[in-house]
Amino acid sequence: MLRNMLLAALAGSLSASLAFAQEAQPQVGASPWGPKDQLGPLNLMTDSSRLAVLSRISHGKVYDLSVEYFVGMPSWHGIGDPRYQYWLTHTPRGATIDDPMKVGRKGNEHVSYTGDAISLYTHMGTHIDALNHFGLNGAIYNGFKADEHLGDQGWKVAGAETIPPIVARGVMIDVAAAKGVAMLPDKYRVTRADLVDALRRQKLSLRKGDVVLVRTGRMKLYESDHAYEADAPGLTLEAARFMVEEGGAISVGADNMSFEAFPSDVEGNYVPVHTYLLAQQGVTLMELVNLEALAADQVYEFVFIGASLKLRGASAAPMRPIAIPLRPER
Repeated sequence: MLRNMLLAALAGSLSASLAFAQEAQPQVGASPWGPKDQLGPLNLMTDSSRLAVLSRISHGKVYDLSVEYFVGMPSWHGIGDPRYQYWLTHTPRGATIDDPMKVGRKGNEHVSYTGDAISLYTHMGTHIDALNHFGLNGAIYNGFKADEHLGDQGWKVAGAETIPPIVARGVMIDVAAAKGVAMLPDKYRVTRADLVDALRRQKLSLRKGDVVLVRTGRMKLYESDHAYEADAPGLTLEAARFMVEEGGAISVGADNMSFEAFPSDVEGNYVPVHTYLLAQQGVTLMELVNLEALAADQVYEFVFIGASLKLRGASAAPMRPIAIPLRPER
């Protein structure tokens, strides 16, 4: 009898321990906007919020925050993803010979016709990650399960096509400048304290509804794919938590390729920042954002305007964001 009681107690203890361990594992977040929501905190954008920030534009100077796409550009080819490819489909002399439009030699000699095509991995160049990019335990943000919502032609929910044009107050946190360097050292891990210190130096604070962009200075190496990619600095999980939970960011970004720091220091999760932002908080993130011109002019507060390609079902999409400086509030 005693033996059976001990075995039962042990079994119960093991069962409880297993249940606790499962509960302790990070789970995907549930959207406060309902079970069908696919936007997360981007729901906080409204006509009123957009009008409020647009009304504070100080002048007409526009900062282009995107990078150029070119053959040989930085990419994730090291882990098996395709490089950027560009090729000509029609050339003026070739069109004269092939006559694809059936207009004759004289017609082709009069009108020079050039056509081209591209092929790219969606997570290269300046882009935004959709909420289906990373999940936990077979599900993405708001509990959408891969077994139910992932088809042969992409996700049926939370794809890049669902990301609305983003118009919001933007804040650039220049960590490199706060450290007194042009570029953070290789493998530097950006902490919450780094962000707080940089904001203090910039005399700014974050607000609910912001788009927050972090500058490491890595963009200075963009023309050399190996130098840009190798041992890049990145953000820690505590830094991401600060931007979202304390700062109220609805979307975040940085000028490096991975946003977060590698290797991960979170046991059992090789991409803790991505899964925290996308899967748990529903916060989209941008990578390879070019912040050099903003940094040169010390523009830290601006209206952020960004619209990405509506790639149905995709986990990311290229975008060309811009920043327009804001006048100080009275």
